[in-house]
Amino acid sequence: MNIPVYSDTWPQTWKTCYSFDREEVFGQISHWNYYYSYCNRRDAALSMICKDLKRGARIMDVAAGQGNFSIALAEMGYDVFWNDLRDDLGGYVKLKDQTNRITYLPGNIFDFPENGCYDAVLVTEIIEHVAHPDKFLEKISSFVRPGGAVVITTPNGAHYKNTLPKFSDTEDPSIYESLQFKPDGDGHIFLMHPEEIATLARKCGLVLDSLRLLNSPLASGRFEHLFKLKRLPQLCVRIAERAVGFLPHSLKKKICMTIAARLVKPS
Repeated sequence: MNIPVYSDTWPQTWKTCYSFDREEVFGQISHWNYYYSYCNRRDAALSMICKDLKRGARIMDVAAGQGNFSIALAEMGYDVFWNDLRDDLGGYVKLKDQTNRITYLPGNIFDFPENGCYDAVLVTEIIEHVAHPDKFLEKISSFVRPGGAVVITTPNGAHYKNTLPKFSDTEDPSIYESLQFKPDGDGHIFLMHPEEIATLARKCGLVLDSLRLLNSPLASGRFEHLFKLKRLPQLCVRIAERAVGFLPHSLKKKICMTIAARLVKPS
């Protein structure tokens, strides 16, 4: 991946993406809890999306933003289709991409044809921004061929600190339509609970293949008053995160911040 040279003449959207990239991929880390949370989510998503896929497979990256996952997948040899509502971000992604394996498809995915031509679709940190996550996942499912997969990551609604509503308890989600599609944490509407993922998948003709709960209190900075993450060896943090995976599911869903799920469309 190229590291672009920052310019004051860039659009504000590019400058915002660059500030995130400094933390996420350029190694200029100032918020270690954000860095660890991002890395855990990225590693889980990429491992799930690449499962059983050969080089040259077609992967759509929905609402891909600054394109770091798109670029990583292209560098692995996949044909990647980058999408985002903000079409101007495509130019920023091109500054970083060295593969020429990315096709740019800006726009609202609800306006796209239901072609079923992709081997996999990646949807990271998006479903919590839409007022109708059931219709959103149904649309995403329509892009995937039989036997293909949808991989999503999203904040965990079952976390003990969550105060946002549960989608399955909401009688009229349309009241939130004016709030949807906003970037970053300010645009969160619903936070999905682990048990909702399988239910939504079934309604869309998908099967839950695997689900992981990520980002323990240590990695997400909940113990920052006890441990300064920047002072801890990265190996220690990663070992602690892996150890959390052996906890009972009932406990993990209360303390882990992120859900990663792989959904498969039956052949």
